[in-house]
Amino acid sequence: MSMERDDAREYHIEVAPGEVGKYVFLPGDPGRCEMIAQHFDEPQLVARHREYETWTGYLDGEKVSVTSTGIGCPSAVIAMEELVNIGATTFMRVGTSGSMQEHIKPGDLGVITAAIRDEGTTSHYLPIEFPAVADFGITQALWKAAADSGKTVHLGVSQSKDSFYGQHAPERMPVAKRLQERWEAWMAGGAICSEMEAAGLYITAQVLRVRATGIMMIMGHPDQSPMTPEEWEASSVEGVIPVAIEGMREIIRRDRAATTN
Repeated sequence: MSMERDDAREYHIEVAPGEVGKYVFLPGDPGRCEMIAQHFDEPQLVARHREYETWTGYLDGEKVSVTSTGIGCPSAVIAMEELVNIGATTFMRVGTSGSMQEHIKPGDLGVITAAIRDEGTTSHYLPIEFPAVADFGITQALWKAAADSGKTVHLGVSQSKDSFYGQHAPERMPVAKRLQERWEAWMAGGAICSEMEAAGLYITAQVLRVRATGIMMIMGHPDQSPMTPEEWEASSVEGVIPVAIEGMREIIRRDRAATTN
C-alpha cells in the first residue's frame, strides 16, 4: 500500500510542512490540545483527523505546536514520525500516569527520564537491550521549570505498557501471575509511574535523531485503591499544563542562548 498523497500533508495527522513549529507538545487526548494551545500566542487549529488534532501558535515569539497522539505507543510513534517529516525536532509528552510508589501521591508531577519498554512498538525500531531514555538537555530544562513550580515533583523512570487493564485488573488475565510479578519488580526497581507512550517516543526520537522528554500528572495508588474526591481534583491534568508550558519556554531560552554563544 502506498503512503503517498496527492498533496504535501502527512498521511495520518494531515498536517503539511510549515504548519507546525520545531517544538511540539504531545498529549494523548485530543481534548487537551486546545487546553494547551490556550497558553500560546495566536493559537490556530491546523488539523483534526482520527486521534490526531494539531494546533500551532507562539511562545516567546517561537513557533510551537501541540498534536494529540491517542492512547499507546503505536499511535504516538506515528505522530512523531510524521511531525519529524515536516520539521519538528523537539517533543514533550504531557499527560497523566499512575503512581508506582507509596510516597508518590495524586497531584504530584513526574518528569520522565527513561521508560521501561513493556510494550511492543519499540522492538520494531531497536533491540530490547537498547534503553528508552529522554534527551538529557531538554529534560534538565523541564526539571528546572517543574522544580520552580512549587509542586511536588519526582524525577525518574516510568513503565510504558500496552494494556491498561493488564495493569488495573491483572487478576482476571490468563497471565495474571506474570503481570503481577513484573509490576512488583518495576516497583521494587524504583519506577515512579505507569503510562503508555514514553518508551515509544524516546526510542523513536533516538532513531530519528530528535529530542524528547515528558512530564506527567500523577494519579492513583500503587495498590489500585480508589482515589478520594480530593485526590481526583488534585490530579486534574490542568495542573501539569502550565508547568509543561514553562518547561518549553525554558527549552527555547536555552536553545536561543546556545545559538548566540
